Amino acid sequence: MLRFVTSEKYASGKLTRREWLRIGGAAGLSLSALLNKSHSADTGQLTIPGFGRAKSVILVFASGGQSQLETWDPKPLAPLDVRGEFKAISSATPGVALCEHLPRVARVTDRLSIIRSMSHDDLDHGSAAYLTLTGRFHKQKSGNPAPSPEDLPTYGAILKRVRPTDRFAFDAVHVNGPALVPTTPAPGQNGGLLGREYEPLVVGDVTDQAIAIPGLTRQADLPAVRLDQRRTLKEALDACTSKLGENQKALDMNLHYQKAFEMLSSSNNREAFDLSAEPETLRDRYGRHRSGQACLLARRLVEAGVPLITVIWNHSNRGQDSSPEVTDQYGWDTHNDIFHALKDHLMPRFDESFSTLIEDLDERGLLDETLVICMGEFGRAPRVALEPNFAGSTPGRKHWASVYSIVVAGAGVQRGAVIGASDRMGASPVTERFGPWDVAATMYSALGIDPTGHYSDVLGRPMPITVGRPITELYG
Repeated sequence: MLRFVTSEKYASGKLTRREWLRIGGAAGLSLSALLNKSHSADTGQLTIPGFGRAKSVILVFASGGQSQLETWDPKPLAPLDVRGEFKAISSATPGVALCEHLPRVARVTDRLSIIRSMSHDDLDHGSAAYLTLTGRFHKQKSGNPAPSPEDLPTYGAILKRVRPTDRFAFDAVHVNGPALVPTTPAPGQNGGLLGREYEPLVVGDVTDQAIAIPGLTRQADLPAVRLDQRRTLKEALDACTSKLGENQKALDMNLHYQKAFEMLSSSNNREAFDLSAEPETLRDRYGRHRSGQACLLARRLVEAGVPLITVIWNHSNRGQDSSPEVTDQYGWDTHNDIFHALKDHLMPRFDESFSTLIEDLDERGLLDETLVICMGEFGRAPRVALEPNFAGSTPGRKHWASVYSIVVAGAGVQRGAVIGASDRMGASPVTERFGPWDVAATMYSALGIDPTGHYSDVLGRPMPITVGRPITELYG
């Protein structure tokens, strides 16, 4: 099997002339054969722990930078200006403490693995979100670049490129999106250099209507035969439009039409978005707010067969600046007023919704075949301090990427485990470091895709699927 170099120095996807010669000579492949060969490793012959265990992946993106010290890695013995105002409580996992404001999550840690030694060196939201959602550094590190057609594709776009699904109209869905930083979309959420055809479906605020995409409601006067007639008419009109292929906007619109017909013609696709089909008590358990109902929709999309669902936990990384009284607007970017923002807005909702997602998947027997990952783009600084350039009158924590924590569950991952550790101040890892590129490799591997393989872009250039390695420690 041909394997591409996975070193981070190849993050741009470009190979040197010497590397081309080395790979081509060692493998005995012609250039054309190399470009046309794609490794998705569907045979399941790889010996990576957890390989192919997941039918679906749910990535919960805690946009803004979730504080590890107030969630997954409290430091109760550290000085006050490090440990903060909150106390630590015991959890269902012996010896593992969480923040006092996560009591429901603490009761499900026996179904989670916590990684406490995540680390990288990108310190701004836009580029770090790109890193989190693509597994690759942006060329403008520690900045807030706008999305570009030259960006590397998001996870779902690559998934569609290497192994498109036949179970659902879309290979990937972003729920409660797009992720804003704080008012403009972050890069890393799109098809990038693969083009619009590979972009995930983006669903916004699912609390607006009973059905997350209201237009999918089947009209009583539109039976399947009439829908087919409309499709035939549209195709005939398209065939008569000789310049359609020269108009990119028209081509993009045509893609939307095709997906719309796919969605409307499948009851499985339509019904997946109907949250009103759920018991009222369960909807209450998830929480009647944007992030809670987004998690509920994620579970329904797993049942419908969507391979990759990204829940944008909070659509703005710090919408509280403009709407401090609206809890739905709060993001995890808590430079100031961190303890008020967490206690009164962010943590109660996270506690009820994330814990319910884990419980609901487990109770339905779906957790064994669904990989769940909760992660932000980085963590928060060890010391609490007031930052004069940000809104708020009480101290908070600035960006911190040197060490932070994420949570993984399901699809063969150990239950009740802690992987890695930070130092006593929560400032640096004291064990092996893991990066977003390793999380990317873990997701692809869980889905049965060789993370050391490659895909071809629209110009036929080979691009590595990931530059990381699966976090095999998660599997014991």
